[in-house]
Amino acid sequence: MKKILAYSTLLIIFINTTTYSQKKLAQTGMQFLSVGTSARATAMGEAFTTISGASTSLFYNPAGLTNLSRTFDISLNQMTWLADIRYNSLCMAINVKNGRYGVFGLSLLKVDYGNFDFTRVAENEQGYEDIEGWQEPASYAIGLGYAKELTDKFVIGGQAKYALQNLGNSYLPRYTETDTSIEKNEYELGALAFDFGTIYKTGLKSLAFGVTVRNFSQEVSYVREGFQLPLTFKIGVSMNVFDFLPANSENHSLILSVDAVHPRSYPEFVNIGGEYVFRNLLALRAGYITNQDEYDWTTGFGLCYSGIAIDYSFTPITNFENINRFSVKFSF
Repeated sequence: MKKILAYSTLLIIFINTTTYSQKKLAQTGMQFLSVGTSARATAMGEAFTTISGASTSLFYNPAGLTNLSRTFDISLNQMTWLADIRYNSLCMAINVKNGRYGVFGLSLLKVDYGNFDFTRVAENEQGYEDIEGWQEPASYAIGLGYAKELTDKFVIGGQAKYALQNLGNSYLPRYTETDTSIEKNEYELGALAFDFGTIYKTGLKSLAFGVTVRNFSQEVSYVREGFQLPLTFKIGVSMNVFDFLPANSENHSLILSVDAVHPRSYPEFVNIGGEYVFRNLLALRAGYITNQDEYDWTTGFGLCYSGIAIDYSFTPITNFENINRFSVKFSF
């Protein structure tokens, strides 16, 4: 009971900070690590800190790798973000000896920014020339995760990942007393980061609390400016409402989840999500994200049969094209 009160107090404190938070902008780099790709999670407003049993937890809370219903779980995710930036991710988890030795996970993420044409300074009438061919700036992340049940109520998890961002090349004139040459600069940077998380199952039906820290890293720099990765703290709570109702819980479930989020770069906000599942076949989802400029509510659905699940989420954007995310999951 004391642990429940402690987690409840922390959650209230985090929610209150959304009202009195200070303005924070552009304090981190590699922001591609902050964008969610899972259709299930984003349809629930990314209130996913305490949701376990799927490999996609590697992108939210590694402790959620536990409770896999089968030995292998693989998820493929795809979406087109703002300005036609394409995100593709893959995550997989292996449940060793039914959790006896824990659950191991692998995550992969690629961000494609599209094709860009470049020019450089030249000694001609125009003062520049086109560079033959084109460049494809891109970002990548690969991670290895692990989660383990310490007791029947308390699980922990972590992930070590390497993030790489390649923004292409630049060609600048370099002047000397006798000559002028063109200097090529490559803008590629990698960084090692860590994710940590815990989930505490209260024993009161399905009520669970969770805490996660994502993108913990040392400071890195491009040219002269230093920055850290988008460090984010989350504390969340979730429960299956039908556990407390005289309904047939075998055929129905309604998960309500709330996360309080404290990012380094932006003001604090709250994720609120819900997922209704009928006979483990059809899932209807909705979510709401507070304190955002371009979007707030989300929705989506999922279909699951014989270990194969297809998920979709929709996020309306105010000043850009709406975001559609698709995920396919295989469990066997």
